[in-house]
Amino acid sequence: MSIYRILLNDSDRLNYTASHFGDNFPFRIEPFIFDMAGSLSRDYTGGYWNMYELSNGGFYMAPDSETPFNVSCMNGYEGKLSADAFGITVCLYAYSNLSFSSDPEFAEICAEHYHLLREYMFGHPEVKGILRAID
Repeated sequence: MSIYRILLNDSDRLNYTASHFGDNFPFRIEPFIFDMAGSLSRDYTGGYWNMYELSNGGFYMAPDSETPFNVSCMNGYEGKLSADAFGITVCLYAYSNLSFSSDPEFAEICAEHYHLLREYMFGHPEVKGILRAID
């Protein structure tokens, strides 16, 4: 069974993120994602992000952009990713890093969302680029 995404409407975003992440989303997760985006691509200069619920219970966000992002990762990967693939990559980096939090409950939530998003990633058209970026 393939995993699919559902774009969250503006009116659903706050309730959805609060129900999955609580206060951690606006104060820890979202700012970390934005910082990570800036560290992975000089092309990222802010802007509106789409938010997606995944059919397996996961969640990710991606910049609302038609322009691909030049990405340069700490593992040596350099390449271009669509905004959607870039968002998946950034969220995987963020979830992975935040899963090492000293708060065990928060760490578990981030680890779970990392694995749920990683499952979805395997069906993405740019899976090879994302894997190279996160490996």
